[in-house]
Amino acid sequence: MSPYATLKVEERDDRMVVILDRPAQRNAINAEMIAELHDVCVQLERAPKLLLVTGRGEHFAGGADIAQLRARTRDDALAGINRNLFDRIGRLPLPTVAAISGYALGGGAELAYACDIRIATSTAKFGNPEPGLGIIAAAGASYRLPLLVGASIAKQVLLGGRILDAAGALNAGLVMEVTGPGDHVIAAHRLLDRIAPFAPLALRLTKTIVDAPGSHPFADDIAQAVLFETEDKHSRMTAFLEKQA
Repeated sequence: MSPYATLKVEERDDRMVVILDRPAQRNAINAEMIAELHDVCVQLERAPKLLLVTGRGEHFAGGADIAQLRARTRDDALAGINRNLFDRIGRLPLPTVAAISGYALGGGAELAYACDIRIATSTAKFGNPEPGLGIIAAAGASYRLPLLVGASIAKQVLLGGRILDAAGALNAGLVMEVTGPGDHVIAAHRLLDRIAPFAPLALRLTKTIVDAPGSHPFADDIAQAVLFETEDKHSRMTAFLEKQA
């Protein structure tokens, strides 16, 4: 039995699979789901693994729970309830992949943006319609989406109400691959199978450096210096050379 009410979690040797599990509500992100995703983050921070996030049913996540959102106050906004969770997911040590079908709107889109790589089905739709509800996309879209797709497309989504379909998301670089309906999770596992054999410390340092703002050549040198002295690097390169010979 899953210990969670809004998630299904499968833990494997090299990855954790998290399924948003409120299909009758299009997997809308409510307070209970936020708390449960924080618990998942605690586990992945203590024992880093790859992460796959997807949604049960036709949709990834159709947004935040509007009834709960309507009841939130100024103090709730200043607490950054959703933003703190998505920032935490963005900081997880090892790569994260979102497998998206159907709606990834509002908070659902921002959860997808927080992951390192996105794979979508042909049914996927990304959007941030928050201004139509009298609020802004304040859980990471304003700073993540411009980095992912550029300022122009980000403004089309955040200001112009543009919904990026799967083809638009692929052309904008928001997703890595578009699959047929129902094949997105298989494709995500295939990607994670490719990543899983990589050196964990190399993945962790690469992610940290890529996510760090600005130019940081000395940080690259320091990270490489650390990796050059690891036994993992020596054994992997030795195995490569022996195989070539």
